[in-house]
Amino acid sequence: MHGHQLKEVSVTETNAQWVARRDNAVPKGVAHACPIFAERAENAEVWDVEGNRYIDFAGGIAVLNTGHVHPKVTRAVEEQINKFSHTAFQVMPYKPYIELAERLNDLAPISSEAKTVFFSTGAEAVENAVKIARSYTGRPGVISFVGGFHGRSLLTLAMTGKVDPYKKSFGPFPSTVYHVPYPMAAHGITTEDSVKAIHKLFKADIEPESIAAIVLEPVQGEGGFYPAPADLMQALREICDQHGILLIADEVQTGIGRTGKLFAMEHYDIEADLITTAKSLASGYPLSGVIGKAEVMDAPHPGGLGGTYGGNPVACAAGLAVLDVIEEENLLQHSNQIGSKIVNRISALKAEKFGQLIGDVRTLGAMTAFELVDENGQPDAAATKILTQKALEKGLILLSCGIFGNVLRILVPLTVSEDILDQGLDIIEASLAELAV
Repeated sequence: MHGHQLKEVSVTETNAQWVARRDNAVPKGVAHACPIFAERAENAEVWDVEGNRYIDFAGGIAVLNTGHVHPKVTRAVEEQINKFSHTAFQVMPYKPYIELAERLNDLAPISSEAKTVFFSTGAEAVENAVKIARSYTGRPGVISFVGGFHGRSLLTLAMTGKVDPYKKSFGPFPSTVYHVPYPMAAHGITTEDSVKAIHKLFKADIEPESIAAIVLEPVQGEGGFYPAPADLMQALREICDQHGILLIADEVQTGIGRTGKLFAMEHYDIEADLITTAKSLASGYPLSGVIGKAEVMDAPHPGGLGGTYGGNPVACAAGLAVLDVIEEENLLQHSNQIGSKIVNRISALKAEKFGQLIGDVRTLGAMTAFELVDENGQPDAAATKILTQKALEKGLILLSCGIFGNVLRILVPLTVSEDILDQGLDIIEASLAELAV
């Protein structure tokens, strides 16, 4: 039986039964990492339909920085849902949308006047950021990076820099989207390589005067948790300023405290023109946004932006509570402490026990990852898959990522207790020990 069962329960349904029902009812194109069905959750723990308990190092893919069912967020949602759940902001606006926009405008690392517009998903936010950039510049082109993940709509798939499984069989994609290498010190790709590729692009494929925006994640998420080097950010800002291009920071995964600051762009000396946010913004309620310089944000004509569910009032109420929790519980400080603890533990395991197995270890705040390599130091995707399976059997939900499929990423809620964090790291150590045999 998967996971660690805390107490005897009367099992009336099984994960296997639900997997069979899922296979009959849901297309196979929607994959799932764990063949277990959630029944309830609290903070950094989840229980399945069989009563098995798991430690959650995935956080719904970086959505639960404030943990599962945080009481303050839940109360805010209950209060709002008892008033009304929907009017469509374009039909009849409401206060939580404005209040959350005001707070994000103040908090975002944009020194000039800022404005915010809300949507439902990360892909929507990124796609609308491109729309805003095109409207402001009057240009079509977009540059993004190899390994970047920006969403599953056709435009954001075009921007995503990984074919399998995201882009495979879904083309053709919108044109005037171009990819350049992303710096990865562990794999020999430098900032200089990236900047040279941009200038080569300007000579070979499209003139800079036709580029609306350069889009990147300050820390690549699905691509492998590679933080953008400071000199890359500086170079991109200079290129954008020189050619009238907008810089868009895709903070869908890095934002709302994951990197030890509310936004990862706060780690850099330069500013983005537009920032996208989603995932942990509303602690699991569907909400995303684009925050940007007011002059840029006001470029689209009235009616040019929107969406039926965009900025749903219940989700906005959750978002306001999330910002309160981050401040009241010092989660930015805790994020840095979590990241340090994880990196110290994994680095010690690499130094003392698993030097041949563990490759690069890296973090920014609590956005932490480590690579598995074979005896030749090459990415080992097979071992990585086995490790996630062994961890699940021991009661830990752990995700892999990376363009080579060999990165273990840790996205534990920032509200996790020290004891639960230690338990999760113990399971990683035990799983590595089995893998190293």
